[in-house]
Amino acid sequence: MDDADPHPEPAEGRRSQSWRDRLGRLLTQGEPRSREELLEQLRSAETQGLLDPDSLAMIEGVLQVSELQARDIMIPRSQVTTLDRDAEPREMLPTIIGTAFSRFPVTGETKDDVIGILLAKDMLRLFWEKGDEFRIREILRPVLFIPESKRLDALLKQFRESRNHMSVVVDEYGGLAGIVTIEDVIEQIVGEIDDEHDFDEDAPILARADGTWIVKAVAGLDDFNEIFGVSLNGDGLDTVGGVVARRFGRVPRRGERIFHAGFEFRVLRADSRRIHLLRVTPVGKEGPGDHD
Repeated sequence: MDDADPHPEPAEGRRSQSWRDRLGRLLTQGEPRSREELLEQLRSAETQGLLDPDSLAMIEGVLQVSELQARDIMIPRSQVTTLDRDAEPREMLPTIIGTAFSRFPVTGETKDDVIGILLAKDMLRLFWEKGDEFRIREILRPVLFIPESKRLDALLKQFRESRNHMSVVVDEYGGLAGIVTIEDVIEQIVGEIDDEHDFDEDAPILARADGTWIVKAVAGLDDFNEIFGVSLNGDGLDTVGGVVARRFGRVPRRGERIFHAGFEFRVLRADSRRIHLLRVTPVGKEGPGDHD
């Protein structure tokens, strides 16, 4: 009788080792000389079943993060919701509740003068305990200021080390250019993360009380045309996001807008690969130009 291995390797371990070996062999068959060649090999691995599509997308996202800067994904100044340090707590409640954001830059004399970050949970807790008997500046968190040229991989490391979840992007003059959150960076790697804008997948077009509409980029043109009573032509495209991206001629960044077919389409969320979410405002006619 053959001697049995007293410590047999589990079947799962053998499968995992086999997967790693096969992927390793693939990557060593002619070492990639550029990032493009590395991506080609990884895509070949996905085709051969060594990587699943989600894993490949995440690897591509990691590689792209090292090339992107804060200016590429930031929420621009015009779209940043700020709070005034001198406002009474009760005056801030409608903004905090209405936006449902968890963090707000707080400004001093001007919008460029960001003096701290207010966490909604801090303010609401004190409001519950003390009413109006406190000053907002007493509970502000420190601001993480970064330049527009800050690389996202370095920013992600800084987020981890400082335990901040929001950074304020400043321009060359030190003025407020926009904000970037840790979620914005992570979405470049893992794709869309649910947040305060998300709603039922079966109802990708949502009316808001202010007369605007939140529209997922994957919303079908047929549904869009039926709801708005229009005949938006996709010229072979099936989704609202596809039409908007074609009008831009590229994947637009967050905060960019375009006027088309009697609507303003503003990008609420997008990564380097595709649009995720739009705010649509009927304007009755073409706006002041295609792009803004």
